[in-house]
Amino acid sequence: MSTTTTFELVEQFISDKFCKEDRALKSVADSLSDAGISNISVSPTLGKLLYLLASLTQAKRVLEIGTLGGYSTIWLARGVANGGSVLSLEFSPQHAELAQANLRRARLDKIAKVQVGDAREILEGMARKGAGPFDLVFIDADKESYPRYLQLSLKLTHSGSIIVADNVVRKGAVLSKESDDPRVVAVRKFLDTLSGTKSLQTTVLQTVGAKGHDGVSISVVTGPASRRNGKPPRRRSR
Repeated sequence: MSTTTTFELVEQFISDKFCKEDRALKSVADSLSDAGISNISVSPTLGKLLYLLASLTQAKRVLEIGTLGGYSTIWLARGVANGGSVLSLEFSPQHAELAQANLRRARLDKIAKVQVGDAREILEGMARKGAGPFDLVFIDADKESYPRYLQLSLKLTHSGSIIVADNVVRKGAVLSKESDDPRVVAVRKFLDTLSGTKSLQTTVLQTVGAKGHDGVSISVVTGPASRRNGKPPRRRSR
């Protein structure tokens, strides 16, 4: 038995125990396949982690950068506090339309909305208007823009907000200072910024399994808090 196969079997074991997919989640993969789109959604274990982070922090407002078919959006929407919402930014109109259909199928289209466009431009506009703050930000889009996404996310969060980013290990390629892969270069810069930002406390967890060797960063904003509107969010009854 190869090590890779062991990783995959263990991940499946964990998923079956703690992250079982219902019909709405499973249908995302089917919809991507039917549309001829590669399924690069997060794993069920990472999806469950996003759900737990949203739930534990009683997140009222969640920002997702990169939607694809809406798989991670469903996990996030299920974790937000009562009355909470998810705004997901997606560059591809095709992906956005597919994701919105999946959200309707999951009966979460009133909670989660997909906005089409260049995420950098949308975030810059939101920052200029003083939009936010968001309680949880999940970054899972074009890697070349990760450093900029982080800068803008910091303008749209408050003390206590969580910023999560996927695909930050890249099969260990982040170790290479000489890499000419723009995605690796950008992710290294992203990690350097996380490490050097005093208003963030961060760790990175390596992940292995069906999607190979990668990692996810988890940061807590510890800087001055932005004011929230209204009362603190209440947890949704389940």
